[in-house]
Amino acid sequence: MPSSPEPGTPESAHEEEPWLSSDEVAKLWPVRKDWLPGVAHRADVRVRRSGGASRGTWGAEPTFYHFHPGDVRRAAPAIAEGHLDIPSNWRTDTPDGRRTEFWGTLIARVAGTLLLVAVLCGLLLILGTAVFLLTVE
Repeated sequence: MPSSPEPGTPESAHEEEPWLSSDEVAKLWPVRKDWLPGVAHRADVRVRRSGGASRGTWGAEPTFYHFHPGDVRRAAPAIAEGHLDIPSNWRTDTPDGRRTEFWGTLIARVAGTLLLVAVLCGLLLILGTAVFLLTVE
């Protein structure tokens, strides 16, 4: 017997909404994405956490957070209006938060560029050495 409902059967009015991802919550709250779980804890928002298991020497798996949609909507006005005690560098609507976000992004981009330059220099050094060894008798 199939588990699907019969055609014409009304849908349940009490179906649970899907929980919101960090990206969706970051659009609703003026909070930097890294600090969403901390703000959710302060605002009594239910959070589901997945991943984050230890890989031993190799660190840990990425951790994904999903937030209860009703709790997120309930807490949004309090967070936006500043009624919830959140450090200013966690927020995206304060000078401290924007400055922290800017410097974090800049440092990550500079580090990525330096890593790319180091890899390219290494490849050029290996290629130059191979060419030199092939041309020397």
